[in-house]
Amino acid sequence: MQPEQMLGFGLMLVGAICGGSFGLPTKFAKKDTPWEVLWGPFFLMVTILIPAVVAPLVVDDLGGIYSRVGPGTIVAVLAFGFLWGLGSMTLGMSFAFIGLSLAYALNYGAQIACGFLLPMLLFDAGQILTQHGCLLLTGVAVCLVGVVVSGRAGILKEQSQKRDPQTADQSEMPSGKRPRILIGLIIGVASGVLCACYAVASVCAGPIGEEAGKTNPAWASAWAVTAMILWGGAVSSCLYCAVQLTRNKTWGHFSKPGVGLILLLAAVMAVLHDAAIFFFGLGWIKLGNLGVAVGYPVFMSFAIIVGNLYGFSFGEWKGASHRSIVLIVAGIVLLIIGVCIIATGKSMMSG
Repeated sequence: MQPEQMLGFGLMLVGAICGGSFGLPTKFAKKDTPWEVLWGPFFLMVTILIPAVVAPLVVDDLGGIYSRVGPGTIVAVLAFGFLWGLGSMTLGMSFAFIGLSLAYALNYGAQIACGFLLPMLLFDAGQILTQHGCLLLTGVAVCLVGVVVSGRAGILKEQSQKRDPQTADQSEMPSGKRPRILIGLIIGVASGVLCACYAVASVCAGPIGEEAGKTNPAWASAWAVTAMILWGGAVSSCLYCAVQLTRNKTWGHFSKPGVGLILLLAAVMAVLHDAAIFFFGLGWIKLGNLGVAVGYPVFMSFAIIVGNLYGFSFGEWKGASHRSIVLIVAGIVLLIIGVCIIATGKSMMSG
């Protein structure tokens, strides 16, 4: 392996750690902190503030690039970015409903499967009938089985912890009544399907990347695309949080003692979230022709593992039955295998 590729591998591992860690600060919020008080500032920073600061700094002639690609491209990217924002919002809800480990497994599993399937169905359906198309579908199927197995593990976990409530993880819901596990599982899977719209938005943003690449290096050009997708996500995620803050009359929490800690946690989450995107893109470029075959499975697999390690270390599976733990581990393994199969198919597809 060339030094450049080794650097790319390291950068993608850093990105995976960031991606698997951005939900961790929620564990340090006070139990009575309303969901929207923490996640509202997070989405504001992730989707508006960070891209508004970073993109103009690193992308040369950002406004000119957007004006030259035409309104059709911009609207399409914003529309699918809007759906991705809904997915990110529901992922945040699933952290509260079912904990980090199960939420990461369900979201990433559904996101991986739909993230490859949706762009192919929408833009290149003929690829499905090819050899690599069949391999991609196999990988998607394995990932979906991993999601089902992980969901079953969550149900068994809930049942076993109900029998011994003293060992259950009480940190999963910051406030209010703990919802039924089925609702949490549905939200977790739905968040992954919606988050997969980021992949569709990226395809729609192809003209933006091409235009930016004429005067910018590849890593900087990626920010021209990323910023537009994130701004689309701001409409759904930030608006929802504003509605919840108004409906629940929780705006006043921002003037209470302890708000500094909440804003700090939100800032750490936001930096980790966008750092994952940045390091993934940078590492992908450094890996060259290994990007698809090696980079993607390494990134997604390691992110899933990191997220679940945090979940286990914070006692989310304390008191869970042996069978539920075996199933969640099996679900994670299936997700990783599915990612590797998909990456192989993508490698064949790209030649």
